[in-house]
Amino acid sequence: MTSITDWAAFRRAEPGLADVVEQRFGAFTHHVLATLRKDGSPRTSGLEVRFLDSDLWLGMMPGSQKARDLLRDPRFTLQANPGPGTGMGGGDVRISGRAVPVEDGEARSRYVGEVSPPDPGAFHLFRVDLTEVVRTFVENDEYLVVQVWRPGEELRAVKRT
Repeated sequence: MTSITDWAAFRRAEPGLADVVEQRFGAFTHHVLATLRKDGSPRTSGLEVRFLDSDLWLGMMPGSQKARDLLRDPRFTLQANPGPGTGMGGGDVRISGRAVPVEDGEARSRYVGEVSPPDPGAFHLFRVDLTEVVRTFVENDEYLVVQVWRPGEELRAVKRT
């Protein structure tokens, strides 16, 4: 059985990085989701994400291409919206993992209560099983810093000039 690394487990392992990632995703409503098409080529789509009940949730319209991609192959990468200009306060962040379909009626009801999707009876809901969290930022106007976290590993940081 494969172990699941949900957002709560990541937050316990790296609370500081989790705060930054949540702030970056909270700064804007729409982000970019990369999925895999049936032929294996990438597809990017806009997406809203939610951090609820100590987890990261992806909600999608019924029958959307991105939902069909994830139902066929759950691997994805989610890039936080960098915003206008080049400021990117907090850095550039992305999350990779597997999208786990949520069929549990109670969890779906809680999500509907928080998010109010257009059609509460018909939507795809996925919970995120993390495989990687990456933050890239500039430190002291001198170094490009890349932080990489993977389940079961220590946070790695690489500095480049």
